[in-house]
Amino acid sequence: MSSARNDAPPPDLRIVLTESLQPHEQHDSQRSDPLIERLRQEQFVINPPIVAQMDEHHYVILDGANRFYAFSHLNYAHILVQVASYDSGYVELKTWRHIVCKWETAEFLDQLGQLPLISLVEGQQPDAIAHIWLRDGRVITLRAPANDLHERNAALRAIVSIYQQKAVLHRTALTDLDAIWPLYPDAIALVVFPDYQPADILAAAHQKAYLPPGISRHIIHGRALRVNYPLDWLRDAGVSLEDKNAQLFHWVQTKLSNRNVRYYAEATYQFDE
Repeated sequence: MSSARNDAPPPDLRIVLTESLQPHEQHDSQRSDPLIERLRQEQFVINPPIVAQMDEHHYVILDGANRFYAFSHLNYAHILVQVASYDSGYVELKTWRHIVCKWETAEFLDQLGQLPLISLVEGQQPDAIAHIWLRDGRVITLRAPANDLHERNAALRAIVSIYQQKAVLHRTALTDLDAIWPLYPDAIALVVFPDYQPADILAAAHQKAYLPPGISRHIIHGRALRVNYPLDWLRDAGVSLEDKNAQLFHWVQTKLSNRNVRYYAEATYQFDE
């Protein structure tokens, strides 16, 4: 993977049918609702969603479920995406951890305990669908029936929805509790999820057995950022999808010719140099 971090190819940008995208996770209304309002006035696509090809006509959204939801809500027929492949060596799949803030620990645990079929066991157990590391030092194992993907992910959605609605939620990639607690003085708990494989993401999309928002974390080496592609070109209903992609190709060529695209060693592309 070391070469992927240093020689990532230019991003594969495409304009596709919005309806061809399949999420693997729920959208987060706290993020998607403001995004919808912003898109009504926005002039550019800044950071396109990251997708992977599922079949000839469909893509799974690796990152950007809220952006996809906003485009769908606003009835955009077409959407700009960056296509990446799990098999390329340039995509890593990890998980976010959830920091639960501004809530009482006792109420948090009580609300979780009232969920049907969810059991809380003190201590770290191997059959957990998630673990909770409390600020007071305790570790709680969350268990639930998980005979298939639908049951497992439904249980996870129920768990996350509890603190998503009642507390303030932050995502983190940090693992060191001694580093997390000082950064979030009002945090009461860290929720840690099991690792996932690409097959789990694809199955969640195929089966519509969605993960909660903000668990899967895709690291894309060569991610396109600050693209600033004109939204009016996507909105134009009088231009075919094929012509829109030809327009996109020439736009990217011009950006490259004018040296507006810069590759950083941190494996990101910025389009506004």
